Amino acid sequence: QVQLVESGGGLVQAGDSLSVSCAASTRTFSVYVMAWFRQAPGKEREFVAVISGGGRTTNYADSVKGRFTISRDNTANMVSLQMNSLKPEDTAVYYCAARVGGTSTSTQSFTYWGQGTQVTVSS
Repeated sequence: QVQLVESGGGLVQAGDSLSVSCAASTRTFSVYVMAWFRQAPGKEREFVAVISGGGRTTNYADSVKGRFTISRDNTANMVSLQMNSLKPEDTAVYYCAARVGGTSTSTQSFTYWGQGTQVTVSS
């Protein structure tokens, strides 16, 4: 069982930067592929970014590529998402997720989920 707790959300203006983080309670953090998803009001949850257990492989949704960076610290059991050049359409609840296996981008393939943190970008 892995517990995930997100932090760092907030209200920013378009063009600003923001970082969200996720702390994982497990002694085998490096085993888990970690990802960020987001869900805007009235929309389905969508993939944002994923990182492999060792941190060497990453993948991003086209909508955030070049603006967002996912990273992890396996000594601290943390995964982060640095978000730059934020746009109003980035407004959503951001969820951290974990799975054992490959760097999937599918919501259904992730086993563990955090409660989410709200990111709001004003225009």
